[in-house]
Amino acid sequence: MPVPAPPAAPDDTADSPAARRREQRGWYIYDWANSAFYTTIISVFLSPYLISVAKTAACAKDFPSVAAATCSADFDKLAEAHPGLGYVDVLGADIRPAAFFGLMLTVSVLLQIVCLPIVGALADHTGRKKEMLATFAYLGALATAGLYFLEGDRYVLGGVLFILANLAYGSSVVVYDSFLPQISTAEERDRVSSRGWAIGYLGGGLLLALNLVLYLQHESLGLTEGMSVRISMTSAGLWWAIFTIVPLLRLRNRPVPVHESTALRSVGGSFKQLGRTLSELRRYPLTLLFLVAYLVYNDGVQTVIGNSSAFASEALKLSKDTQISAILMVQFVAFFGALLMGRLARRFGTKNTVLGSLVVWTVIVIIAYFLQEKAALQFYLLAFAISIVLGGTQALSRSLFSLVIPKGREAEYFSLLQISDKGSAFIGALTVTIAVQLTNSYRMAIISMVVFFIVGFVLLAMVNLPKAIRDAGNEVPARI
Repeated sequence: MPVPAPPAAPDDTADSPAARRREQRGWYIYDWANSAFYTTIISVFLSPYLISVAKTAACAKDFPSVAAATCSADFDKLAEAHPGLGYVDVLGADIRPAAFFGLMLTVSVLLQIVCLPIVGALADHTGRKKEMLATFAYLGALATAGLYFLEGDRYVLGGVLFILANLAYGSSVVVYDSFLPQISTAEERDRVSSRGWAIGYLGGGLLLALNLVLYLQHESLGLTEGMSVRISMTSAGLWWAIFTIVPLLRLRNRPVPVHESTALRSVGGSFKQLGRTLSELRRYPLTLLFLVAYLVYNDGVQTVIGNSSAFASEALKLSKDTQISAILMVQFVAFFGALLMGRLARRFGTKNTVLGSLVVWTVIVIIAYFLQEKAALQFYLLAFAISIVLGGTQALSRSLFSLVIPKGREAEYFSLLQISDKGSAFIGALTVTIAVQLTNSYRMAIISMVVFFIVGFVLLAMVNLPKAIRDAGNEVPARI
């Protein structure tokens, strides 16, 4: 039987300013904690290392007479010379080692699309957001730390651990984002969201810098290259686990009107609530329009960032050192960029600031098309411009979205934002794939992103934000 929970407070943000600031400071630190996973694991280390492990496994299976070092170095030539060989087994399917990480990433994203709405509905239904944040954060951190054991031919272990870590990461972010409307008033929302995003860039960049020093100096430290990578990946899990303690001490659950007496019934209630959310979204057409606008332009943002390394190497012929140093610069400059855009939002309005950032993104991809080969300085300047608008575009969009969703359903709606984000990412990736396939040019692939920014701009400009906020039953800030 359902049991009554303590009566819900009429306004989650009706705390004293000091109490809200305490929770906000703790909330910021979770971005600092989990950003280590994205920067160290996804952006830099795991993909090439996991592919090399898969190649080692394929070498041992198909080319046992070739020395391991020689096989790894000449793997592509060996595979080309022996059709039908040079694959690894994944549930009975032959997969090229170079495609293994992409396959694992795709599987993890598909699982997120299935699981994140359930996570969001369950968080709102039970009100146990703090416990859920802890569960997903430490599950992800443990799986990430377990990458230390990724060596030899253990490509399956690496794939499973990454899928688990990425699924836990996405789930924790849904719960984390849903705290934003509860720990800040409408007037505070832009500042709090921007600071969280900025601190995340700073935390992720700091650990990545330390790990790159370890990687580049591994010989002088008496470490093999593989060991330095494994230590770096493990450090991301430890960083994530240690700093998650702070938000868990600062954040608090809010009471919900009713929750089910058992976990099983709570899950069942969550499914029903999710169904209602999808159905009731039609009652908020302006919220839906904003969501579509965000998905379009954010897909452009994610695709540009995700293909920046390939663009640098294939189109600009830049070295790996240049690419890595540019990644580091983006992390630290984006910290100040997110704060700057938060200030601009307070002066010119949040919507106008996001629209302005989309104009900048459009200019960036047009300029990228004309960059000269091996012109490192030009690439650094372009990366600097990206870092200024990168965090702010996403942080302010998160802030706006929090205003156009109904109170008490934050986690559900943020889960829709997350899964739609993941699902739409296929469109940008497909656009790049088609552009490269047809033109054999990463310059054309990057400039094709102009369409995403222009369409996103138009759709966002069409959203009547004050009406969208009132329709969702929320307070309209003085400046949006």
